[in-house]
Amino acid sequence: MKLRNTQQYLMPDKPEQQTKDSYNIYPTFKLESGEIFSGYSNLADICRNHRLILIDGYIGIRWEEVIQKLRAELNKLDINRLHLIPVSSAFKSEAEIDTMLSPYLGGDDPIFGTRYPGTLIDFFDQEKIQQLHTESGAGTTILYGCGAFLCAPDGLRLYMDLPKNEIQFRSRAGSITNLGAREPYHAKAMYKRFYFVDWVVLNRHKEEYFRSIDWIIDGQREDAPLFMSGTYFITALEDMSQNYFRVRPWFEPGAWGGQYMKEKFPGLNPDVPNYAWSFELIVPENGIVFEQNGFALEVSFDFLMYHDAPGIIGTEPEKRFHTEFPIRIDYLDTMQGGNLSIQCHPQPAYIKQKFGENYTQDETYYMMDCEDDASVYLGLQDSIDPDHFRSELERSQKDQVEIDIEKFVQRLPAHRHDLFLIPHGTIHGSGEGNLVLEISSTPYIFTFKMYDWMRLDLDGKPRPINIERGFENINLERKGDRVSEELISRPYILKRGDNYTLEHLPTHADHFYDVHRFNFTNKIEIEISEDSCHVLVNAGDTAVELLTPQGRTVKIAYGETLVVPRKAGSYSLRTLEGQTAKILKVFIKPQGQM
Repeated sequence: MKLRNTQQYLMPDKPEQQTKDSYNIYPTFKLESGEIFSGYSNLADICRNHRLILIDGYIGIRWEEVIQKLRAELNKLDINRLHLIPVSSAFKSEAEIDTMLSPYLGGDDPIFGTRYPGTLIDFFDQEKIQQLHTESGAGTTILYGCGAFLCAPDGLRLYMDLPKNEIQFRSRAGSITNLGAREPYHAKAMYKRFYFVDWVVLNRHKEEYFRSIDWIIDGQREDAPLFMSGTYFITALEDMSQNYFRVRPWFEPGAWGGQYMKEKFPGLNPDVPNYAWSFELIVPENGIVFEQNGFALEVSFDFLMYHDAPGIIGTEPEKRFHTEFPIRIDYLDTMQGGNLSIQCHPQPAYIKQKFGENYTQDETYYMMDCEDDASVYLGLQDSIDPDHFRSELERSQKDQVEIDIEKFVQRLPAHRHDLFLIPHGTIHGSGEGNLVLEISSTPYIFTFKMYDWMRLDLDGKPRPINIERGFENINLERKGDRVSEELISRPYILKRGDNYTLEHLPTHADHFYDVHRFNFTNKIEIEISEDSCHVLVNAGDTAVELLTPQGRTVKIAYGETLVVPRKAGSYSLRTLEGQTAKILKVFIKPQGQM
């Protein structure tokens, strides 16, 4: 069976070093201590002197393939009486699990469900868990699969992680299943269950046990897993939390996608029709990559937040967002592409009640680059008749006919470095001809598409339209002159020095994050005076170098996003060739400023 269904490359275990001041699709953080190991023979050597081994991990791992390869290496070590027990044998029946999860999966809704409130233990039959211990005898026992740590209090603990993009590529190939399911579903149905159930319970499980892991394993390469000790893993997380991090971005084509990123970001597969999205900092789906002795080991970003959320995002933000990293950064590429759908996002009470999210999807569009006639759709026309607008949208969907959307929605000119504000309930969408840097709160799938230009998705099927949900959330007061007055940021200079200006690009009162912009030459020193991390994006035409008080340095090329944790305290930025740089700084507002 084919493992992955995607044209995107698997991240190499030994990425090439970045030699130019250009966007790097495989950013790494070098370990100062510890070692990364590779292969099942080394893994078997670690296991050889232990009688009980627990191999836990994330959804998407093909456990039988992993265990067969490990068993072959253990057999070479002449380990007698090897007992291999899948913990899935202690799961409740599939029918019981389906009944348990049904209230949270949204029925026939193709996209939305509600976050499952329980934990991983809910999937297990308690009597069957007890029986797992009686199945083994003398010799070496390996309990393996999602939840292995729940099945025995002691033993050598290994945890096999898997990047979210690889989970989705595997689900599209039908090579994996959801938690507790025997067979794969359609990929979109699998994703819905991943998002609202599987990832939720497995993240809670990961948070509870990650400090007790003896070895952490990157499971994205089935033939040659990479791994490092849990002790050095915690040390690496601490080092990262005091300096900086850049998550590994990943890229996806889409119905409206463009050609800009394909041309500007080296290393991407050119044999795709377009790239619509870059997941720059969507931390529920991104990973962080540690590098040592030539190997690059990836783990999910969540581990960093579980390690020290207050140190990453700030003490007061941690009280509001807990272990969720609240700021999202992604690219929307419509250069030589098409318009995004006309859409809006849910009100805070709605997203909490309907979907179980703690905060809503408030966005901004920062225009990284634009064609001459580029535009965005934002806000309603002053003459809007909501009932007529809705009837036209419904007629368009029913009869598959185009409508003149500009009779209802404003189309505004867009220029490079403009910032458009899109708080919840605002109707909007990028026009063609843009590279949009979407600065947003972290929730990222709650888009109610109301009009989609009569086009099909890449699978040849219409994309779901949510007119009813859109009208349950649309802010009908965001219309006419209020749109340009309230939803276009007007920068002003906060501070000026000999070699720099610091601009404020004000966001809306509903946004919990704010935006500054540094324009500078040579070098500037920055104190983290806010109780927040600094999310930095290079929006200029030259690379810069970041220096931390701990002596770390890293390049930030055009388009790259990098985070300086609150705990770092300060940092420096310097241009590499004396040129003028332009760096965006996104940070969390004090709660009283919202």
